[in-house]
Amino acid sequence: MKRNTVQRQIILDTLKGLDTHPTAEDLHNEIQKKYPSIGMATVYRNLRQLTESGLVLQIATLDGVARYDGCVDTHYHFHCKICGGAFDLELELVDGMEEAVENKYGHRVDGHEVAFMGACARCCATL
Repeated sequence: MKRNTVQRQIILDTLKGLDTHPTAEDLHNEIQKKYPSIGMATVYRNLRQLTESGLVLQIATLDGVARYDGCVDTHYHFHCKICGGAFDLELELVDGMEEAVENKYGHRVDGHEVAFMGACARCCATL
């Protein structure tokens, strides 16, 4: 990754401080509350670089809009089909799952993603 700039650190710190898995636009709006001079192009460029370097996760969502996660530890997500939200799930990881894939299919597994889909608790409460 290129050298750490002030803008990149602001973007990373802001993202790590959120648990909402924001879109780039949401993150930009949050950052502008304290740093109004940071432009949208700067946010996009730095999110791309942070994702490529493994410091940020880009989460694919049901609606196709990229969301970002400052937590890069292995964890699962829940995607709400109603509001489009993405939420972290703190679940025990399934032991042996990666090894089972390697043994059964011969692939080398470097990690995995699991996503659950449905209606989030907030949306369920309004149904």
